[in-house]
Amino acid sequence: MPSLSTTVTRVLEICNSPTTSPNDLNRIISLDPVLTGKVLKLINSAYYSLPNQITSLTRGIVMLGLNTVKNLALSTSVLESLGGNQSSQALSMDDFWTHSLCVGVVAKSLAAIKRIPLVAREEYFVAGLLHDLGKIVLNNRFPEEYVQALESAKTEQAPLYRAERMVFGVDHCVVGSMIAGKWQLSEALNDSLCHHHSPDEAGEANRQFVSMVALANTYANIFEIGSSGDSFPENTMVDILLQEVGVSRSTLSDLRETVLSEIEKAKVFLQI
Repeated sequence: MPSLSTTVTRVLEICNSPTTSPNDLNRIISLDPVLTGKVLKLINSAYYSLPNQITSLTRGIVMLGLNTVKNLALSTSVLESLGGNQSSQALSMDDFWTHSLCVGVVAKSLAAIKRIPLVAREEYFVAGLLHDLGKIVLNNRFPEEYVQALESAKTEQAPLYRAERMVFGVDHCVVGSMIAGKWQLSEALNDSLCHHHSPDEAGEANRQFVSMVALANTYANIFEIGSSGDSFPENTMVDILLQEVGVSRSTLSDLRETVLSEIEKAKVFLQI
């Protein structure tokens, strides 16, 4: 399993403390000039559309909040760690990350519809962005076997995670949970990595959170925005997820134009 940078590991640690201040977070991130530059680039991107350019990391932390900046640091480190060599891989990384961005954007949009506090919505985006990390590890480490899993899923017209279990004995959800455990991610992120195909198995406190990520994942698959290898998603889960999240099909369909626009803005995450 890949490791997070020392800086990001420390960022996650201090942000778990209820007494952490913007200055504490600034002190840690500023020790890593490359990470500082990446975070400032994201803060000043069209994704956030702030009225004025932010040149101070401390100012950015104050404006966006500790949780958002923590998630920006986490996202940049994950994308750097798991971008991987794209040769001899079963999955198209361009399609994979488009799918992942879509899931993140839809999950964050659902959080807004459900009036989740603004400071907490970025967690939904990050959960969507990272939900399929287990696939990258399997794809990178065992490309030939992963081709078998993809072909089996298409032949059987079944969800990819079932084919993964047949080939590897585990699926990307289990691998994702292993990554979350190694990186000491939050319980909500761990649950979304582990249970986005089975939200009913998530901890009660995080069940709706995971259901929103699961619904966003189903949305991306149904509308074929990018691809992470699931040609035959479990459409039967849609009604269950809609009920769990508390939104209608029409509300979900109406998101399409907004989602496509937000994905374009969010592509800055792949360019840092």
